[in-house]
Amino acid sequence: MARVLTPQAEDFPRWYQDVLAKAQLAENGPVRGTMVIRPWAFGIWELVQRGLDDRIKASGARNAYFPLLIPESYLRREADHIEGFSPELAVVTVGGGKELAEPAVVRPTSETIINASLARWISSYRDLPFKINQWANVVRWELRPRLLLRTSEFLWQEGHTAHASCEEAHSFALEILEDTYAATMERDLAIPVWRGRKTDREKFAGAVVSWSCEGLMRDGKALQMGTSHELGQNFANAFDIAYTDERGTRQRPWQTSWGASTRLLGAVIMVHGDDQGLRLPPRVAPVQVVVLVAREGEGVFEQASRLVADLTRAGVRAELDPHTDVSVGRRIVEWELRGVPVRVELGPRDIASGQVPVALRAEAVKTTHALDGLAQAMPAILETQQDELLRQARAFRDRLTSRVTTIGEAIEQARVGAARVPWATLGLDGERRLLEAGISVRCLVREDGALVDDPEAGGVDAIVARAY
Repeated sequence: MARVLTPQAEDFPRWYQDVLAKAQLAENGPVRGTMVIRPWAFGIWELVQRGLDDRIKASGARNAYFPLLIPESYLRREADHIEGFSPELAVVTVGGGKELAEPAVVRPTSETIINASLARWISSYRDLPFKINQWANVVRWELRPRLLLRTSEFLWQEGHTAHASCEEAHSFALEILEDTYAATMERDLAIPVWRGRKTDREKFAGAVVSWSCEGLMRDGKALQMGTSHELGQNFANAFDIAYTDERGTRQRPWQTSWGASTRLLGAVIMVHGDDQGLRLPPRVAPVQVVVLVAREGEGVFEQASRLVADLTRAGVRAELDPHTDVSVGRRIVEWELRGVPVRVELGPRDIASGQVPVALRAEAVKTTHALDGLAQAMPAILETQQDELLRQARAFRDRLTSRVTTIGEAIEQARVGAARVPWATLGLDGERRLLEAGISVRCLVREDGALVDDPEAGGVDAIVARAY
């Protein structure tokens, strides 16, 4: 059989494009840099979104929606913010056939328009902490677009909070980083991530401190998968957000913002995918189990339909593949390409023996299981596959990550994976030298695993890699 995908070892970018096309995930839109997300990928996104949204709400944030078009003057209120986004802005100057009195920026992020609302909504200490989240699309004009990684338009969530103290804002930014983002990435997506502090060069435009979750892809490049920012009082000053405290004194709140996007889908593809296609973590697989009728025979379709119904009652997302007019081999290739975690194959002999083939995508093995009780056993099987993907991804990341002590060693290691280099050795000059070599500091981490409060303290490492 002719190969379906370009092997990863031969050409990883081509493999990625092959998977997007042949697994029917996404394709380019008619305007350069835009994308069409197809139903299978959008089904994954909905499940990612569901878990993420539950965790966001558990933090106390509530969902709202803000306009797509933002007055240009809003962005100019915070100097660092507009400077950071100016090259990426899409601006509307004509509406209804007439020149607009003020140009409108197509939302690149919503700090400005949300803070304009907070200035009206926050007036007393009783209004704090204020926590809000938005699910929306944003537009950032990308020079080198890549589907589900860097596109001019993408989907995301962005959260914004206001607090009575710097310490409370700091604590909440880290809570989102750990309990919302890292938890979603590791528990749902089965992707191990470094949680760390961004350098001043890499932090978000307008932030005082930025934190991020960074993953390592199978080609040895790093991907920023979610960020949480401490904004200090920058936007509160720019938008005149103030409240009266318990003593009747006028105060400025301390703020955070945080976001994750459809880039998470790109990460799932590049962390778990193999030369046969996707390997989806069960928790975000639109179909967790496919029951494939391998051969026709008396009672086969009835038994397959009954198994799908039993699986559904057991809380499993299951689908029947009854298409015996298509060869078994071709259908197996298609389901493996789409990354369905478990495939059950049914034929007359399997039903007669009471033992059915069960293929596990994460482990690339085919086992047998008693048909009786299979539906009840499936949730535990799926959980094992979820854990197996995380185990494999963590082992792969560890294998491609080395501790080094010099800038030269860091550059050499970054050609194949990630390096951990002491920040005291690297510093700002070393960071500049890495950038000249096409390598960046993804985040700063501590040797003991704690988050970095003071980058200049001892025991701080820089995670260094080529990046998407």
